[in-house]
Amino acid sequence: MPLGALRPSPLVEQATERLRAHIAAGHWEVGGKLPGETTLARELGVGRSTVREALRALAGAGLVQPRQGAGVFVLATEPAEDWPTRLRRAAVTDVYEVRMLVEVQAARLAARRRTADDVAALRAALAARRAAATADDPAFVDADIALHAAVVAAAHNPVLTDLFAEFVPALREGLIDLLALLGVRTRDPNHGDASHAALVAAVEAGDPAAAGDLAEAELTNTLGELTRGAEAVQEPARGSAPVSE
Repeated sequence: MPLGALRPSPLVEQATERLRAHIAAGHWEVGGKLPGETTLARELGVGRSTVREALRALAGAGLVQPRQGAGVFVLATEPAEDWPTRLRRAAVTDVYEVRMLVEVQAARLAARRRTADDVAALRAALAARRAAATADDPAFVDADIALHAAVVAAAHNPVLTDLFAEFVPALREGLIDLLALLGVRTRDPNHGDASHAALVAAVEAGDPAAAGDLAEAELTNTLGELTRGAEAVQEPARGSAPVSE
């Protein structure tokens, strides 16, 4: 099937989308070689430089791979998901399990590396979390995440800091849903205050073992609540009667 000449407009974008559509439709099999630049340029009605830029974009999406002296080969029919997209699609419990790996080690490092400024930031974040006890669930969750972010920042590892920041959107959404579903703040508006205060105290005291243990215990407890919340959502669906038409 011919590719078809392109209309005048951003030609690189058009060429990229046209080639992407052909790959997705299976016109070129995974592992197979694409036609040469000259052939593609002639079919698309553009210059070779436009085709070259389009192929570069497809390579960046993980769809094709140029091989020196051999040509361009199809790697996949669908673009590879970037990390933020994968996190948005993941179950919040899966995200939380990875969060635990990051934050427990971050708490240990924070206890070893915290500065006076870090301690002040942790105290302020704890106070802000307590003040948010009278606020709605989104504001309380934001204050909770800010406290955890302060612990991670006190580890003084930019990779950990950036990794935690990637988790935040998925964590925020999952925690807000959890609070609404289980109503935990109805019983205790400042849910988890004691465990968070103990974590801050352990970091301030420079006790890595205690900080790590406290972070793990607090996050394990929340993961358990998230799991129960997910099960509560699924249970009515499993037990509901079929709807007659």
